[in-house]
Amino acid sequence: MKTKDLIAELAARFEQPDFTPTRQAGLARLVAFSERAGDVYDRCRNYDLGPEYRANVSALSPWIRHRLITETEVLEVALRVHDFKKAERFVHEVFWRTYFKGWLEQHPTVWPAYQAGLRRQIKSLEKDRRLAAYYGEAIAGETGIDCFDAWAEELGTTGYLHNHARMWFASIWIFTLRLPWELGADFFLRHLIDGDPASNTLAWRWVAGIQTKGRPYIARVSNISKFTDRRFCPTHQIITNVTPIDDESDHLRKRLPDAVPPKDTPNEFLLLVTEDDMQIADALPHAPVATIGALATTGRSPLPIAELAQRFASGAMQDACGGAVIINQDAWANEIIEACERHQTKTVVTGYAPIGPSATALAEAQPNLTAAGIKLIQVRRSFDTIAWPHATKGFFAMKKAVPSVLEKLGITH
Repeated sequence: MKTKDLIAELAARFEQPDFTPTRQAGLARLVAFSERAGDVYDRCRNYDLGPEYRANVSALSPWIRHRLITETEVLEVALRVHDFKKAERFVHEVFWRTYFKGWLEQHPTVWPAYQAGLRRQIKSLEKDRRLAAYYGEAIAGETGIDCFDAWAEELGTTGYLHNHARMWFASIWIFTLRLPWELGADFFLRHLIDGDPASNTLAWRWVAGIQTKGRPYIARVSNISKFTDRRFCPTHQIITNVTPIDDESDHLRKRLPDAVPPKDTPNEFLLLVTEDDMQIADALPHAPVATIGALATTGRSPLPIAELAQRFASGAMQDACGGAVIINQDAWANEIIEACERHQTKTVVTGYAPIGPSATALAEAQPNLTAAGIKLIQVRRSFDTIAWPHATKGFFAMKKAVPSVLEKLGITH
Protein backbone atom coordinates (compact mmCIF):
# COMPACT_ATOMS: atom_id res chain seq x y z
CA MET A 1 0.00 0.00 0.00
CA LYS A 2 1.26 3.46 -0.89
CA THR A 3 2.19 5.60 2.07
CA LYS A 4 -0.38 8.33 1.35
CA ASP A 5 -3.10 5.67 1.01
CA LEU A 6 -2.02 4.18 4.31
CA ILE A 7 -2.27 7.60 5.97
CA ALA A 8 -5.75 8.10 4.50
CA GLU A 9 -6.79 4.72 5.87
CA LEU A 10 -5.42 5.61 9.29
CA ALA A 11 -7.33 8.89 9.23
CA ALA A 12 -10.55 7.01 8.52
CA ARG A 13 -9.95 4.45 11.27
CA PHE A 14 -8.62 6.58 14.11
CA GLU A 15 -9.87 9.69 15.84
CA GLN A 16 -7.61 12.71 15.74
CA PRO A 17 -6.32 14.07 19.07
CA ASP A 18 -8.46 16.73 20.69
CA PHE A 19 -5.64 17.69 23.08
CA THR A 20 -7.75 17.54 26.21
CA PRO A 21 -5.32 18.54 29.00
CA THR A 22 -5.84 15.53 31.25
CA ARG A 23 -3.77 12.49 32.08
CA GLN A 24 -6.63 10.24 31.05
CA ALA A 25 -6.73 11.80 27.58
CA GLY A 26 -2.97 11.44 27.22
CA LEU A 27 -3.03 7.78 28.22
CA ALA A 28 -5.93 7.13 25.85
CA ARG A 29 -3.99 8.72 22.99
CA LEU A 30 -0.92 6.65 23.89
CA VAL A 31 -2.86 3.39 23.85
CA ALA A 32 -4.63 4.28 20.60
CA PHE A 33 -1.35 5.15 18.90
CA SER A 34 0.77 2.29 20.26
CA GLU A 35 -0.10 -0.16 17.49
CA ARG A 36 1.18 2.40 14.96
CA ALA A 37 4.48 3.04 16.76
CA GLY A 38 6.33 0.50 14.61
CA ASP A 39 6.45 0.23 10.83
CA VAL A 40 3.48 2.56 10.26
CA TYR A 41 5.15 5.39 12.15
CA ASP A 42 8.46 4.74 10.42
CA ARG A 43 6.84 4.98 6.98
CA CYS A 44 4.36 7.78 7.57
CA ARG A 45 5.68 10.12 10.22
CA ASN A 46 7.18 12.73 7.86
CA TYR A 47 3.92 13.48 6.09
CA ASP A 48 1.97 16.59 7.01
CA LEU A 49 -1.37 16.33 5.25
CA GLY A 50 -3.11 18.92 7.39
CA PRO A 51 -4.48 19.22 10.93
CA GLU A 52 -7.22 16.67 10.24
CA TYR A 53 -4.57 13.99 9.53
CA ARG A 54 -2.64 13.20 12.68
CA ALA A 55 -2.98 9.43 12.86
CA ASN A 56 0.49 9.01 11.33
CA VAL A 57 2.21 10.67 14.29
CA SER A 58 1.81 10.19 18.01
CA ALA A 59 0.77 13.81 18.83
CA LEU A 60 1.69 12.96 22.43
CA SER A 61 4.01 15.93 22.93
CA PRO A 62 1.57 18.21 24.82
CA TRP A 63 1.08 15.55 27.50
CA ILE A 64 4.74 14.52 27.61
CA ARG A 65 5.94 18.13 27.80
CA HIS A 66 3.96 18.60 31.03
CA ARG A 67 4.59 15.03 32.13
CA LEU A 68 0.93 14.28 32.47
CA ILE A 69 2.28 11.09 30.95
CA THR A 70 5.98 10.30 31.23
CA GLU A 71 8.58 9.26 28.71
CA THR A 72 8.99 5.99 30.61
CA GLU A 73 5.30 5.20 30.26
CA VAL A 74 5.38 5.99 26.54
CA LEU A 75 8.42 3.78 25.95
CA GLU A 76 7.04 0.91 28.02
CA VAL A 77 3.77 0.87 26.09
CA ALA A 78 5.43 1.16 22.67
CA LEU A 79 7.93 -1.60 23.43
CA ARG A 80 5.23 -3.84 24.83
CA VAL A 81 3.49 -3.76 21.46
CA HIS A 82 6.59 -3.77 19.21
CA ASP A 83 10.11 -5.08 19.54
CA PHE A 84 12.87 -2.49 19.64
CA LYS A 85 13.90 -2.90 16.02
CA LYS A 86 10.39 -2.15 14.74
CA ALA A 87 9.79 0.75 17.14
CA GLU A 88 13.32 2.13 16.98
CA ARG A 89 12.39 5.24 15.01
CA PHE A 90 9.63 6.18 17.46
CA VAL A 91 11.84 5.42 20.46
CA HIS A 92 14.53 7.73 19.10
CA GLU A 93 11.96 10.51 18.64
CA VAL A 94 11.04 10.21 22.31
CA PHE A 95 14.72 10.53 23.18
CA TRP A 96 15.14 13.64 21.02
CA ARG A 97 13.11 15.60 23.58
CA THR A 98 15.27 14.11 26.34
CA TYR A 99 18.41 14.99 24.41
CA PHE A 100 17.38 18.62 24.05
CA LYS A 101 16.63 18.92 27.77
CA GLY A 102 19.89 17.28 28.77
CA TRP A 103 21.95 19.34 26.33
CA LEU A 104 20.45 22.62 27.50
CA GLU A 105 20.93 21.59 31.12
CA GLN A 106 24.64 21.13 30.42
CA HIS A 107 24.87 24.41 28.50
CA PRO A 108 22.96 26.70 30.89
CA THR A 109 24.03 29.98 29.26
CA VAL A 110 22.10 29.25 26.03
CA TRP A 111 18.62 29.95 27.42
CA PRO A 112 19.47 33.36 28.99
CA ALA A 113 21.38 34.29 25.83
CA TYR A 114 18.30 33.51 23.75
CA GLN A 115 16.13 35.55 26.13
CA ALA A 116 18.53 38.49 25.93
CA GLY A 117 18.54 38.27 22.13
CA LEU A 118 14.76 38.14 22.12
CA ARG A 119 14.49 41.29 24.22
CA ARG A 120 16.82 43.08 21.82
CA GLN A 121 14.74 41.99 18.83
CA ILE A 122 11.51 43.10 20.51
CA LYS A 123 13.07 46.55 20.99
CA SER A 124 14.06 46.50 17.31
CA LEU A 125 10.40 46.02 16.39
CA GLU A 126 9.64 49.29 18.16
CA LYS A 127 12.28 51.17 16.17
CA ASP A 128 12.32 49.49 12.76
CA ARG A 129 8.99 49.97 10.96
CA ARG A 130 9.95 47.71 8.06
CA LEU A 131 10.95 44.86 10.39
CA ALA A 132 7.74 45.36 12.38
CA ALA A 133 5.67 45.21 9.20
CA TYR A 134 7.31 42.01 7.95
CA TYR A 135 7.04 40.45 11.39
CA GLY A 136 3.36 41.39 11.60
CA GLU A 137 2.67 39.80 8.21
CA ALA A 138 4.48 36.61 9.24
CA ILE A 139 2.65 36.03 12.51
CA ALA A 140 -0.67 36.93 10.87
CA GLY A 141 -0.07 34.46 8.03
CA GLU A 142 -0.12 37.19 5.40
CA THR A 143 3.22 36.71 3.64
CA GLY A 144 1.79 35.35 0.38
CA ILE A 145 3.70 32.08 0.82
CA ASP A 146 0.77 29.66 0.95
CA CYS A 147 2.34 26.91 3.06
CA PHE A 148 3.85 29.32 5.57
CA ASP A 149 0.62 31.28 5.94
CA ALA A 150 -1.39 28.08 6.40
CA TRP A 151 0.96 26.88 9.13
CA ALA A 152 0.82 30.25 10.91
CA GLU A 153 -2.97 30.03 10.91
CA GLU A 154 -2.92 26.39 12.03
CA LEU A 155 -0.61 27.23 14.92
CA GLY A 156 -2.88 30.03 16.07
CA THR A 157 -6.00 27.90 15.70
CA THR A 158 -4.80 24.60 17.19
CA GLY A 159 -1.67 25.35 19.22
CA TYR A 160 0.08 22.52 17.39
CA LEU A 161 2.10 21.85 14.23
CA HIS A 162 3.52 18.71 12.67
CA ASN A 163 7.26 18.51 13.39
CA HIS A 164 8.18 18.65 9.71
CA ALA A 165 6.06 21.78 9.29
CA ARG A 166 7.84 23.37 12.25
CA MET A 167 11.19 22.91 10.51
CA TRP A 168 9.93 24.22 7.17
CA PHE A 169 8.28 27.18 8.88
CA ALA A 170 11.45 28.08 10.80
CA SER A 171 13.62 27.83 7.68
CA ILE A 172 11.29 30.09 5.68
CA TRP A 173 11.09 32.53 8.61
CA ILE A 174 14.87 32.82 8.88
CA PHE A 175 16.14 32.51 5.31
CA THR A 176 13.28 33.60 3.05
CA LEU A 177 11.58 36.26 5.17
CA ARG A 178 14.89 37.27 6.77
CA LEU A 179 13.35 37.63 10.20
CA PRO A 180 15.33 37.20 13.44
CA TRP A 181 15.26 33.59 14.61
CA GLU A 182 14.62 34.65 18.21
CA LEU A 183 11.30 36.24 17.23
CA GLY A 184 10.29 33.04 15.44
CA ALA A 185 11.25 30.85 18.38
CA ASP A 186 9.24 33.18 20.61
CA PHE A 187 6.23 33.02 18.27
CA PHE A 188 6.26 29.23 18.60
CA LEU A 189 6.83 29.19 22.35
CA ARG A 190 3.95 31.59 22.93
CA HIS A 191 1.51 29.51 20.89
CA LEU A 192 2.48 25.84 21.12
CA ILE A 193 0.57 23.81 23.69
CA ASP A 194 3.65 21.59 23.84
CA GLY A 195 5.95 24.63 24.02
CA ASP A 196 9.17 23.46 25.65
CA PRO A 197 12.11 25.82 26.27
CA ALA A 198 14.77 23.24 25.39
CA SER A 199 13.18 21.61 22.34
CA ASN A 200 11.96 24.89 20.89
CA THR A 201 15.09 26.97 21.43
CA LEU A 202 17.55 24.33 20.25
CA ALA A 203 15.43 23.34 17.24
CA TRP A 204 15.34 26.96 16.04
CA ARG A 205 19.09 27.25 16.64
CA TRP A 206 19.56 24.06 14.62
CA VAL A 207 17.50 25.33 11.67
CA ALA A 208 19.47 28.59 11.75
CA GLY A 209 22.80 26.74 11.58
CA ILE A 210 23.83 27.83 15.08
CA GLN A 211 23.37 24.61 17.01
CA THR A 212 25.32 22.61 14.44
CA LYS A 213 27.55 25.42 13.25
CA GLY A 214 27.41 26.13 9.54
CA ARG A 215 24.82 23.43 8.81
CA PRO A 216 21.37 25.06 8.60
CA TYR A 217 18.17 23.22 7.78
CA ILE A 218 16.93 24.30 4.37
CA ALA A 219 13.25 24.10 3.42
CA ARG A 220 13.13 22.81 -0.15
CA VAL A 221 10.19 22.97 -2.53
CA SER A 222 10.58 19.30 -3.48
CA ASN A 223 10.52 18.23 0.15
CA ILE A 224 7.48 20.34 1.03
CA SER A 225 5.65 19.18 -2.08
CA LYS A 226 6.35 15.50 -1.43
CA PHE A 227 5.55 15.42 2.26
CA THR A 228 2.42 17.53 2.01
CA ASP A 229 1.24 15.34 -0.90
CA ARG A 230 1.32 18.47 -3.08
CA ARG A 231 -1.02 20.42 -0.82
CA PHE A 232 1.68 23.04 -1.15
CA CYS A 233 4.16 23.55 -3.97
CA PRO A 234 5.76 26.99 -3.49
CA THR A 235 7.75 26.75 -6.71
CA HIS A 236 9.50 30.13 -6.70
CA GLN A 237 8.96 31.60 -3.25
CA ILE A 238 11.46 29.86 -0.99
CA ILE A 239 15.11 30.84 -0.73
CA THR A 240 17.42 27.83 -0.72
CA ASN A 241 20.76 29.57 -1.22
CA VAL A 242 21.18 30.41 2.45
CA THR A 243 23.89 31.64 4.78
CA PRO A 244 23.89 30.16 8.30
CA ILE A 245 23.33 32.58 11.15
CA ASP A 246 26.64 33.64 12.67
CA ASP A 247 26.74 33.30 16.45
CA GLU A 248 30.09 33.81 18.14
CA SER A 249 28.81 33.03 21.62
CA ASP A 250 30.84 30.37 23.40
CA HIS A 251 28.47 28.26 25.47
CA LEU A 252 30.81 25.96 27.37
CA ARG A 253 29.53 22.64 28.66
CA LYS A 254 29.12 22.45 32.41
CA ARG A 255 28.64 19.56 34.77
CA LEU A 256 25.05 18.47 35.33
CA PRO A 257 23.75 19.92 38.59
CA ASP A 258 23.18 17.50 41.43
CA ALA A 259 19.66 16.42 42.27
CA VAL A 260 17.98 14.31 44.90
CA PRO A 261 16.55 10.94 43.74
CA PRO A 262 12.84 10.44 44.53
CA LYS A 263 13.62 7.66 47.05
CA ASP A 264 15.37 10.18 49.33
CA THR A 265 12.29 12.33 49.79
CA PRO A 266 11.62 13.11 53.50
CA ASN A 267 8.54 11.82 55.29
CA GLU A 268 6.75 15.16 55.69
CA PHE A 269 6.72 17.83 53.02
CA LEU A 270 4.61 20.19 50.95
CA LEU A 271 4.52 19.08 47.32
CA LEU A 272 4.97 21.80 44.70
CA VAL A 273 3.78 20.68 41.25
CA THR A 274 5.18 22.62 38.28
CA GLU A 275 4.46 22.53 34.56
CA ASP A 276 7.58 20.42 33.99
CA ASP A 277 6.45 17.36 35.95
CA MET A 278 2.80 17.15 36.85
CA GLN A 279 2.97 13.48 37.89
CA ILE A 280 5.95 13.73 40.23
CA ALA A 281 3.79 12.63 43.17
CA ASP A 282 3.59 9.14 41.65
CA ALA A 283 7.39 8.84 41.79
CA LEU A 284 7.67 9.68 45.50
CA PRO A 285 7.74 7.07 48.28
CA HIS A 286 5.70 9.21 50.69
CA ALA A 287 2.49 11.21 50.31
CA PRO A 288 2.78 14.97 50.93
CA VAL A 289 1.01 16.78 53.76
CA ALA A 290 -0.49 19.00 51.05
CA THR A 291 -0.06 19.92 47.40
CA ILE A 292 0.00 23.20 45.53
CA GLY A 293 0.37 23.78 41.80
CA ALA A 294 2.59 26.48 40.34
CA LEU A 295 2.10 27.84 36.81
CA ALA A 296 4.93 29.56 34.93
CA THR A 297 3.43 29.81 31.46
CA THR A 298 3.74 33.59 31.35
CA GLY A 299 7.50 33.20 31.86
CA ARG A 300 7.88 31.85 28.34
CA SER A 301 8.04 35.32 26.83
CA PRO A 302 7.89 39.07 27.55
CA LEU A 303 5.02 39.12 25.01
CA PRO A 304 1.49 37.81 25.67
CA ILE A 305 1.07 34.03 25.72
CA ALA A 306 -1.61 32.61 23.43
CA GLU A 307 -4.84 31.57 25.11
CA LEU A 308 -4.60 27.96 23.89
CA ALA A 309 -1.15 27.51 25.43
CA GLN A 310 -2.26 29.02 28.73
CA ARG A 311 -5.48 27.01 28.72
CA PHE A 312 -3.68 23.69 28.18
CA ALA A 313 -1.14 24.35 30.95
CA SER A 314 -3.83 25.55 33.35
CA GLY A 315 -6.16 22.64 32.57
CA ALA A 316 -3.33 20.15 32.92
CA MET A 317 -2.38 21.63 36.30
CA GLN A 318 -5.97 21.42 37.53
CA ASP A 319 -6.12 17.79 36.43
CA ALA A 320 -2.83 17.01 38.18
CA CYS A 321 -3.62 18.84 41.41
CA GLY A 322 -7.33 18.21 41.82
CA GLY A 323 -8.73 20.82 44.17
CA ALA A 324 -5.36 22.07 45.38
CA VAL A 325 -4.37 25.73 45.33
CA ILE A 326 -2.75 26.81 42.05
CA ILE A 327 -0.46 29.84 42.05
CA ASN A 328 0.96 32.02 39.27
CA GLN A 329 4.56 32.90 38.57
CA ASP A 330 4.58 36.34 40.16
CA ALA A 331 3.51 35.00 43.55
CA TRP A 332 5.45 31.78 44.09
CA ALA A 333 7.53 32.71 47.14
CA ASN A 334 4.75 34.28 49.24
CA GLU A 335 2.22 31.58 48.37
CA ILE A 336 4.65 28.76 49.15
CA ILE A 337 5.59 30.33 52.48
CA GLU A 338 1.93 30.75 53.42
CA ALA A 339 1.17 27.16 52.43
CA CYS A 340 4.04 25.90 54.57
CA GLU A 341 2.71 27.90 57.52
CA ARG A 342 -0.81 26.51 57.03
CA HIS A 343 0.41 22.94 56.94
CA GLN A 344 3.16 23.38 59.53
CA THR A 345 6.07 22.17 57.46
CA LYS A 346 9.44 23.66 56.57
CA THR A 347 10.14 21.36 53.63
CA VAL A 348 9.00 21.73 50.03
CA VAL A 349 9.54 18.98 47.46
CA THR A 350 9.16 19.50 43.72
CA GLY A 351 10.08 17.67 40.55
CA TYR A 352 13.39 18.83 39.12
CA ALA A 353 12.72 21.85 36.92
CA PRO A 354 15.00 21.88 33.85
CA ILE A 355 16.11 25.22 32.44
CA GLY A 356 13.12 27.37 31.59
CA PRO A 357 10.38 29.44 33.25
CA SER A 358 9.75 27.05 36.17
CA ALA A 359 13.45 26.87 37.02
CA THR A 360 13.66 30.66 36.82
CA ALA A 361 10.65 31.07 39.13
CA LEU A 362 12.16 28.64 41.64
CA ALA A 363 15.47 30.50 41.58
CA GLU A 364 13.67 33.80 42.16
CA ALA A 365 11.69 32.33 45.06
CA GLN A 366 14.68 30.63 46.68
CA PRO A 367 16.07 33.62 48.70
CA ASN A 368 12.69 34.31 50.33
CA LEU A 369 12.17 30.62 51.06
CA THR A 370 15.61 30.39 52.65
CA ALA A 371 14.95 33.50 54.73
CA ALA A 372 11.75 31.86 55.98
CA GLY A 373 13.66 28.75 56.98
CA ILE A 374 12.07 26.62 54.25
CA LYS A 375 14.11 23.90 52.56
CA LEU A 376 13.41 23.35 48.87
CA ILE A 377 14.23 19.90 47.49
CA GLN A 378 14.17 19.17 43.76
CA VAL A 379 13.92 15.47 42.99
CA ARG A 380 15.08 14.25 39.62
CA ARG A 381 13.65 11.16 37.99
CA SER A 382 15.93 8.25 37.14
CA PHE A 383 15.04 8.67 33.47
CA ASP A 384 16.64 12.11 33.37
CA THR A 385 19.58 11.22 35.60
CA ILE A 386 20.48 8.23 33.41
CA ALA A 387 19.80 9.78 30.00
CA TRP A 388 20.96 13.39 30.30
CA PRO A 389 24.71 12.66 30.61
CA HIS A 390 24.59 11.31 27.04
CA ALA A 391 23.41 14.70 25.72
CA THR A 392 26.82 16.33 25.45
CA LYS A 393 27.36 17.03 21.76
CA GLY A 394 25.25 15.76 18.86
CA PHE A 395 22.34 13.35 19.08
CA PHE A 396 24.42 10.38 17.89
CA ALA A 397 25.85 9.69 21.35
CA MET A 398 22.35 9.68 22.84
CA LYS A 399 21.07 7.45 20.04
CA LYS A 400 23.90 4.99 20.60
CA ALA A 401 23.20 4.91 24.34
CA VAL A 402 19.44 4.29 24.05
CA PRO A 403 19.58 0.47 24.54
CA SER A 404 21.72 0.80 27.68
CA VAL A 405 19.48 3.58 29.04
CA LEU A 406 16.42 1.38 28.54
CA GLU A 407 18.19 -1.52 30.23
CA LYS A 408 19.14 0.59 33.26
CA LEU A 409 15.55 1.78 33.53
CA GLY A 410 14.29 -1.81 33.42
CA ILE A 411 12.33 -1.21 30.20
CA THR A 412 12.13 -4.44 28.24
CA HIS A 413 13.21 -4.04 24.62
